[in-house]
Amino acid sequence: MSFSERKMPGFCRIFMLVLLLAHSCHGFYLPGSYMHTYSPSDSIYAKVNSLTSIETELPFSYYSLPYCKPLGGIKKSAENLGELLMGDQIDNSPYRFRMNVNESLYLCTTNPLNEHEVKLLKQRTRDLYQVNMILDNLPVMRIAKQNGINIQWTGFPVGYTPPNSNDDYIINHLKFKVLVHEYEGSGVEIIGTGEEGMGVISEADKKKASGFEIVGFEVVPCSVKYDPEVMTKLHMYDNISTVNCPLELDKSQIIREQERISFTYEVEFVKSDIRWPSRWDAYLKMEGARVHWFSILNSLMVITFLAGIVFVIFLRTVRRDLTRYEELDKEAQAQMNEELSGWKLVVGDVFREPDHPKLLCVMIGDGVQITGMSAVTIVFAALGFMSPASRGMLLTGMIILYLFLGIAAGYVAVRLWRTIKGTSEGWRSVSWSVACFFPGIVFVILTILNFILWGSKSTGAIPISLYFVLLSLWFCISVPLTLVGGFLGTRAEAIQYPVRTNQIPREIPARKYPSWLLVLGAGTLPFGTLFIELFFILSSIWLGRFYYVFGFLLIVLLLLVIVCAEVSVVLTYMHLCVEDWRWWWKAFFASGSVALYVFLYSINYLVFDLQSLSGPVSAILYLGYSLIMAVAIMLSTGTIGFITSFYFVHYLFSSVKID
Repeated sequence: MSFSERKMPGFCRIFMLVLLLAHSCHGFYLPGSYMHTYSPSDSIYAKVNSLTSIETELPFSYYSLPYCKPLGGIKKSAENLGELLMGDQIDNSPYRFRMNVNESLYLCTTNPLNEHEVKLLKQRTRDLYQVNMILDNLPVMRIAKQNGINIQWTGFPVGYTPPNSNDDYIINHLKFKVLVHEYEGSGVEIIGTGEEGMGVISEADKKKASGFEIVGFEVVPCSVKYDPEVMTKLHMYDNISTVNCPLELDKSQIIREQERISFTYEVEFVKSDIRWPSRWDAYLKMEGARVHWFSILNSLMVITFLAGIVFVIFLRTVRRDLTRYEELDKEAQAQMNEELSGWKLVVGDVFREPDHPKLLCVMIGDGVQITGMSAVTIVFAALGFMSPASRGMLLTGMIILYLFLGIAAGYVAVRLWRTIKGTSEGWRSVSWSVACFFPGIVFVILTILNFILWGSKSTGAIPISLYFVLLSLWFCISVPLTLVGGFLGTRAEAIQYPVRTNQIPREIPARKYPSWLLVLGAGTLPFGTLFIELFFILSSIWLGRFYYVFGFLLIVLLLLVIVCAEVSVVLTYMHLCVEDWRWWWKAFFASGSVALYVFLYSINYLVFDLQSLSGPVSAILYLGYSLIMAVAIMLSTGTIGFITSFYFVHYLFSSVKID
């Protein structure tokens, strides 16, 4: 499937959109794909995506199974970067529809199935693989009844295995229902970003645009046993009589050696009141809205609790102590200094260089890059620019944003390096490390997973050509921009410490319990704001559900930022109060430790919610991708906590008078 993001970069799309809006005086709609209108009897061909399963999470090509092939051969649709990384492989198919023509058609009859084909069909059937078909950019939807409730699924199964049976049956007859809406071509101006690129339907084109638009695509899958001797006399697209789905197994098509399988389909066009802008509503029905609101209210309670603690620290403790200290004369201050306890005693050590300063700067730089990418992506998605109709657009946009935010990562890392070291020496090494640290971790994990996918012959494996594309983007865009950002960081003014650092480090009093235990425990509070939304995100990724509640996600992101900042400030203050001046890394991991709980929750989700996931390969893939997610969350949340704590400590000690 070819969308316009493959033809122009994201900023060009936005620029073009602004230009179009500037001279537009009618209402417009930005659905993520261009509206197609069809005249009666116009031919429309469905496309097929990779076969997918929630049991294995290994996508395979549709034509890896003995299905009918198009008359003109298999042609792959152009794919964007996001689609390739997600394992999508969209091909043309022989399924042809003619607008508003109800018909039952024959496709083909296979050669006698050999042992390999039978084994493959049985394996895909028992692994619950789904066929994903697309018509006019809409995924096919199957409606099934469970306990009297209609449940919607995208795709249909390769086959099925009856209870208490060792036989498998293939789905070889499809009953399609295409919902169409008659479009008059008046009163609405459409701005689209679909296969034809961006464009506006002008007044002159409105008559031409009149016709029928596809607003729904449903299927009822059947298994029907045909007489191969009769069926082989037919040609592709010959008419056949309408078929009722048989309930008896002896009238269904079994999968076994030497069987010849005939594929047929029928299509019914039904007029609908659904308008084209609303055609995705059926796929995006938001379930569990109350749960989302509960998550947000839960987060607000945590924020209120932490805000109260911060309020007490600032107004009742810090300000009171500072006011008392400033009201004393110099002799009294000197006497009070001898009796002081708590954070004021570490005034000469609080800005002492931390352990592994380069690693800290690198992680803060990468955290800024990831946080910026996530925030901009979620804001754009919440505003409706990331339509599910544009497959892979979300991931493609995230990668492009990450590349260009390298300049911010380099700037922040090098400026922090100058602040800690007092010199710009070594900034190139810091910039290079920022450009390679997180991408290097992702690259190593993806390479290991890719070898596993290659061994399984899955379409989820990243092609060698795409590897070179990703490496080119990395070293030709991200690395240079990070170095530019680092250079700008050397030109920026270093942050001046408000107090001098003593030459001899102050001894840290012994504690009854290790401080790292408190730091790790602090991660439970940010996790409390995140875990409910995390369930929906994991379900979207691993159970094939559409996730489109980015408004909720944006609110949760804002709450998470506030909680991370508050937790880190509280923990930093607690450590300074017990005369522990080594706050740098603890401020980072106080909020960054939420990643540990995210990873543990991912394992819990694997064990209890993905019980159908089969085989060590699927589990390794799941854990590998979860590890990447956990590292990204650690860098992002840790950076938020560290930066907040740094400015808190800077403010705190800038208020202390030192002779």
